[in-house]
Amino acid sequence: MIATIATAAALLAAPTAGILGHRALKRSRNASLMKIDTSKGIDEQGYVRIGGIEQWISVRGDDLTNPVVLELHGGPGASTAIFGPRTRSWEKHFTLVRWDMRGTLKTLGRGGPEGQGEMTFDRIYADAVEVTDHIRTRLGTEKIALLGHSYGSAFALRLAREFPERYSAYVGTDQNIHDDGRDDSVHQALLTRLRAAGKRKELAAAEALHPDHRQWTAREVAMHAKLLATSDPLTLDTMKKVVMGSLWFSPLHSLRELRHFVKGMSLSEQITESTAGFDDWADGTRFELPFFVFHGEKDVIASPERARRFFDDVEAPVKAFALIEDSSHFAAFRRPERFLELLLTHVRPAVADEPAVASAQSPGAGR
Repeated sequence: MIATIATAAALLAAPTAGILGHRALKRSRNASLMKIDTSKGIDEQGYVRIGGIEQWISVRGDDLTNPVVLELHGGPGASTAIFGPRTRSWEKHFTLVRWDMRGTLKTLGRGGPEGQGEMTFDRIYADAVEVTDHIRTRLGTEKIALLGHSYGSAFALRLAREFPERYSAYVGTDQNIHDDGRDDSVHQALLTRLRAAGKRKELAAAEALHPDHRQWTAREVAMHAKLLATSDPLTLDTMKKVVMGSLWFSPLHSLRELRHFVKGMSLSEQITESTAGFDDWADGTRFELPFFVFHGEKDVIASPERARRFFDDVEAPVKAFALIEDSSHFAAFRRPERFLELLLTHVRPAVADEPAVASAQSPGAGR
């Protein structure tokens, strides 16, 4: 995933005049779409000193009385702020906090690669706690909901387990579940796809990897993620149209920042090495807060079957699992209205003390 996004972004960074004109028009329309002009709304974007460096945080929503959601992006290094126009409807029901972690997009652009400090899982985890407390203080709320995307769910899962007094609910999507290397079904499925497609070069690269993925280098992890994404038509289509399209037409990001996006993805690769031996089952399956997983039913990067197995073992006051149809990775952004339906059906009642709303379409949901 890291290498695929970086390659596509590099191509976008050298556009023609005609493409630039089309981009300007779409960015203007998206800027209008993203305007918040309600009397109780908030639209704050800027830098906050977190973990000793200035990090970019956005707080947006139509009504400050709505529940607060802190979103932790994946990658690592892949900002979700680029999806602002696609997820504008979420902000009508939640106050959405987006944060570019150290090494990511606007935070990287602020201090440069040399100003990012320690690039480790533990350092960013500590940053996340600090961001949480900053938001709780800034918005005057005791608890906020966690929304972890892809690699960001590895941070969010641990935060929810350790600090239930700070968080009102856990929501995972593109859910990463670490099992200390026991399950290699994602890799085996990749080999099957590559053989079926006759991609000998890619197959040779995948087969050359160490049988124990805990031994892979950060570069090998990135290479494997690229093969996962490019070997699956639905995932590749999502990355081109949803991810790269959102980055290219984002009203919040300049052409210069497209390059920051590329650099951030590469710089952040190193974080993955320290998590290879994580085991979410060993860390604990009991959570003292509502627990939700909404996952792409056809995700080839983060296994929906593994996410479901972990969910089934979770003990929580309230829990629900749902598959997002016609989606692989980036399910929440490919189908943002379906994701919002799940948030309103399951999450908002749990965090806003409201009655549950019957979903019109919730296959896979369970408690």
